Amino acid sequence: MNPKLRDVAEHAGVSVRTVSNVVNGFRYVAPATRERVQASIDALGYRPNLAARTLRRGRTGLIALVIPEIDSPYFAELAARTVRVAEARGLTVLIDQTDGDAEREKQLLHGQRSQLVDGVLFSPWAVAPAELAARTDPVPLVLLGEHDGTGGVDHVAIDNVAAAREATAHLLSSGHRRVAALGIQPRSLNATARQRLTGYRQALADAGLAETPELEIAVRRLHRADGHAAMLTLLDLPEPPDAVFCFTDELALGALRAAADRGVAVPGELALVGFDDIEDGRYSVPALTTVSPDKDRIAELALDRLTQPAPEPRSIVAPHRLVVRGTS
Repeated sequence: MNPKLRDVAEHAGVSVRTVSNVVNGFRYVAPATRERVQASIDALGYRPNLAARTLRRGRTGLIALVIPEIDSPYFAELAARTVRVAEARGLTVLIDQTDGDAEREKQLLHGQRSQLVDGVLFSPWAVAPAELAARTDPVPLVLLGEHDGTGGVDHVAIDNVAAAREATAHLLSSGHRRVAALGIQPRSLNATARQRLTGYRQALADAGLAETPELEIAVRRLHRADGHAAMLTLLDLPEPPDAVFCFTDELALGALRAAADRGVAVPGELALVGFDDIEDGRYSVPALTTVSPDKDRIAELALDRLTQPAPEPRSIVAPHRLVVRGTS
C-alpha cells in the first residue's frame, strides 16, 4: 500500500499541512522541519499523486524547453541551467528537440503536448513570424534568442548587435584590418545571425573600413565541421583575413582546427573570436576569446516571464560580456 500524506506526517511528527508544504516546495518551512519531513518521505517511500495534484491545483508543475539541438554545447549548457533554476522553483523541465525542422516547430508552437505543461520556453530556428502571430494556444510561451516578428510574445535574448560590434571592435583595436565574419545564414528565419552580421558591419564602419563581401562567409549549419570548411575557404583567398569573428564557438573551434591544419599560427598570424562561451572553448589550445551570454540570467528571466506573465508581452535583454583569452 502506498503511504499517504498523513503517514508521512505521523512518522515525522508534524501536521499534514506541513508535509504538503514541503512536497509542494513552499519556501517558508524551517530547514530542520523540512529535513525531518524529507527523511520521513524517503524512509516511507512516499510519492505524490501527480494526477490528483494537477486536478487540485490546476497546473502540472511541468514546463517544456524546446530547443533545436540537444547535442549543441550552447543549448546543452542553457538547458542545464534552466533545469537548475526550475528545480529551485519547484518546477520540472521536459526537454524537446526540433532539429530546426519547420513542421516540428509549428506543431510544438501550436499546442502539441501543451496540455502536459504549464508553459513553454521555445528557441525556434525555422518558424516564420506569421506562425508566431497566428498562435492561439493559451499556454504561456517565452521565446529564447533573437527572432523577427516577436512583438506579441515574451522574448528573452542578449543584445546580439551590441555583442557582435564589441567582439569585432576588439579585433580591430588590436590592429587587424581584414576581419572576416563567419556564420551568416541567409536562409534561416532566426534573426541571430543577421543581428551579429549587423554588429560586425557597424564595428567596421566605426573604424572607417568598408565592407568586404568575400570576407562575409555563409554556412549551412553552426557546427565545427562548417567552421572548418569555411575557414579553409578564407585561407584560400588571395589575401586571407588576419582575424575572424565567428558567430558561434563551435564555428570558431572548427576554424581553429583549420588554421592548425594549414600551419597558420593563432593568434600570431590569425586572431579568432567566438560567441557563446561554451566549456570546450576554455580548454582549446589556445583558449578561445568569446562573447559570453549570461546563461544563468537568461534562464532566470525566461522562467520569471513564464511563471509570472505580465499583461503585455516584453522583449527582455539579458547581459553579456566579452571574455578575452588566447586566440586574440
